[in-house]
Amino acid sequence: MERTTAGFPREAVADRLLTASVRTSYDPMVDIDWSAPPAPGAYWLPPERSSLYGTPLWDAMTEEQRIELTKHEVASAASAGIWFETILMQMLIRQYYDADPTSRHAQYALTEVADECRHSIMFGRLIEATGAPVYRAEPVDHLLGRWLKATATGPQMYAAILIAEEILDAFQREIMADESLQPLIRMVSRIHVVEEARHVRFARDELARQVEASGPVALAYARLVIGRAAYSITRRLVHPRAYAAVGIDPAAGHAAARANPYWRATLRWSAQRIADHLTELGLVAGPGRLLWRRAGLIEG
Repeated sequence: MERTTAGFPREAVADRLLTASVRTSYDPMVDIDWSAPPAPGAYWLPPERSSLYGTPLWDAMTEEQRIELTKHEVASAASAGIWFETILMQMLIRQYYDADPTSRHAQYALTEVADECRHSIMFGRLIEATGAPVYRAEPVDHLLGRWLKATATGPQMYAAILIAEEILDAFQREIMADESLQPLIRMVSRIHVVEEARHVRFARDELARQVEASGPVALAYARLVIGRAAYSITRRLVHPRAYAAVGIDPAAGHAAARANPYWRATLRWSAQRIADHLTELGLVAGPGRLLWRRAGLIEG
């Protein structure tokens, strides 16, 4: 039987994840009260996780404007989540097309697609509930996403999945535990964290197999694609147009965030777990490593 580098049979891992999916899954349309009004005076993100926290622009804002900015930052991250989950679902379906439909591994891939369908609906309803616009990918990232979903295989496929999932997971674990925040974003975060934990386990297991099976040329190519994915995902978290919601010029807000040491520290914090894991696998190196640095996810 085929085994992962961790020594667990591939089918056994998938079988456990299928069992866990039956035991703990949510229906956001039922489990979230979408009609509940926002809590007055509550932030949507911990203030210190806002991209402008600690900058002169932040200091000049009223409390209401700061809360409004975190609402639009949440809507921007949810928009990015939908964008990437759409890419992820198409990559998984493309892989399933050639798989054995009787295998537990293939069946869990379909289960993950079903989870991601519900998550995308949940994020869409979250954006609608905030009253913020959908912050869509810029044309270049939109085209790169189209290319990734159509071509990515091997290590770059599962590494890209993990980067998006684990960066969002870091924010959401903190959000769901913070009782001072809006109840809606706490519940959305809780559902996503619980179900994404299975997706991370599946992707990490498969990534280890793919790295083990890849040669040096394939790994060199994967490092570059992975670095570009990390850069795109990070740049998509806060769309520059989100700053216009509080009267800040988008270009000025974007520049202030990129230079903000607090925001750069937050990005490194959110990516530390996945950056360390991919570094251990030899996937953060060469030209791709420069893209990780440009994204603000690593130092040095």
